[in-house]
Amino acid sequence: MKDKIISALKFRHACKEFDPAKKISEDDFNIILETAHLSPSSFGLEPWQFLVVQNMDLREKIREVTWGGKKQLPTASHFVIILYKKAYFMRFNSDYLGWFMKNVQNLPDEAIFNRSKFIETFQKSDFELMDDRALNDWASKQTYIPLANMMTVAALLQIDSCPIEGFVAKDLEKILAKDFNINMEQFGVSCMVAFGFRVNEQKPKTRQPIEDVIKWYN
Repeated sequence: MKDKIISALKFRHACKEFDPAKKISEDDFNIILETAHLSPSSFGLEPWQFLVVQNMDLREKIREVTWGGKKQLPTASHFVIILYKKAYFMRFNSDYLGWFMKNVQNLPDEAIFNRSKFIETFQKSDFELMDDRALNDWASKQTYIPLANMMTVAALLQIDSCPIEGFVAKDLEKILAKDFNINMEQFGVSCMVAFGFRVNEQKPKTRQPIEDVIKWYN
């Protein structure tokens, strides 16, 4: 198992162009999506939504504002936009968090009250997240947990991937509002990720020496 994991991590790279003739099986892609679904988040609040974009006309609209995905968008087997939930959802006293704790986490009323107070302290004092920008950033950075998990599991399945941040955010948000009916006052775009099978072999992976990036304090 150890060798399989390391081999998958060496296999994974930011694939810039996929073979459009090769498609990921439904079962394999469902595993990738379930990986995102089961990913951890702060307080277990799942501050994300995933848009799987298979419609090629929609992909072309996205491509026009995505300088980092010119080759990936038309060739990827599957393409995902990862949204984060804004302060509208994520503030400690929002109706959404109360609903989430009751109906998703199945907490009793006393536990909801106690957890709400704990989240309030966390947002007000511990991380100082009370302005919308800070709260949005807190939610957005959590979406990189399922992003990483999806790419790692894809690599274990010998499926290639490419995370994409190279887009004009304001223009992409306009497309999402108009063509996807997404309320951009409630959601923001974190990143995108393409999945498929490589056309070209990857270059050898380069990394800093492990001792330069990991420090032990025994």
